[in-house]
Amino acid sequence: MWRLIIFVLTLLSFSTNSIAEIPPGPGANFAAHDTLNPSIEMSPDAQACLDGLVWPAVEFHVRCEAPREHCGDLMIQFPSPVPSGDSANDVVSMEWYMPRDKAKSPIAAPAVVVVHESGSGMTAGRMFARGLRLQGLHAFMIQLPYYGERRANGKRPNGENLVPVIRQAVADVRRARDAVAALPLVDNENISLQGTSLGGFVTATAASIDRGYDRVFIMLAGGDLCGVIQNGQRDAAKFREELAKAGLIGEKLEAAVATIEPLRIAHRLDPATTWLYSAQFDTVVPPANSYLLAKTARLAPSHHIEMLANHYTGVIFVPYLLTHMQQQILPTTVTTVNKP
Repeated sequence: MWRLIIFVLTLLSFSTNSIAEIPPGPGANFAAHDTLNPSIEMSPDAQACLDGLVWPAVEFHVRCEAPREHCGDLMIQFPSPVPSGDSANDVVSMEWYMPRDKAKSPIAAPAVVVVHESGSGMTAGRMFARGLRLQGLHAFMIQLPYYGERRANGKRPNGENLVPVIRQAVADVRRARDAVAALPLVDNENISLQGTSLGGFVTATAASIDRGYDRVFIMLAGGDLCGVIQNGQRDAAKFREELAKAGLIGEKLEAAVATIEPLRIAHRLDPATTWLYSAQFDTVVPPANSYLLAKTARLAPSHHIEMLANHYTGVIFVPYLLTHMQQQILPTTVTTVNKP
């Protein structure tokens, strides 16, 4: 009898491990649940900010769909935790880029949720996702509200809806961690978050809700979002124009943006597992705004990396950034690089 029990347990163990190593295909579904668990804040302002961002934790499902052309290996979808009422927008889509071994087979590895920039092509987001895949990491580029699959008939939100949209983005990015953790091949004890520009602001706020993500990488972003919108150039100026058309200027703008302001809760970030990458000649997100975020998050100098670049030429440092991220996620990997 004992031999039979041991045989069955061994067989079950073998079967479970084998299934876990097989990548899912289109049509696969996985049960997931929110692990959202924000601690109580002593600061009334920080608590009010959190209250406006969180949602009741529930069970939800994650499904796999066929990838779109040149958009990773699979499309992963799950429901937004704070729906807008737009059925297409309220299904969150993530592009899954799987790392592979020498035989081109997908491997088990840690994961990174990637939050793209404001450009409709999501070029920087996909660049980071593909680069992280080459570093041996699963990368999931999440499409923010009204981007990619979430934009039905070319519909985009107007200026007055911009803040609720970013609030939805923050919630989607936090839930993405739990969606990724439910998938095979992913080391669910090592899931990181990376965001660039607009995605960096979303990342800073989403990661401050609780410490769901194991490591956080914020690029070309900072604090005082209202100040960035009012004074920043190029991308920031476009936001300013859209908001002005909706009458969001001055005190109205300040009140609206305060809902998603990273500085209100950035002190909740873990300074030991958070890195900020900024550009010394950035005119979209000026260095002063990056310093504000670094100070609020209590980042050591080694966790605030300043590049000799502006908001756009910083692309030349992407190989270094990818290697640096890999070293933090996989600390046993030894690679020599020169700091910019």
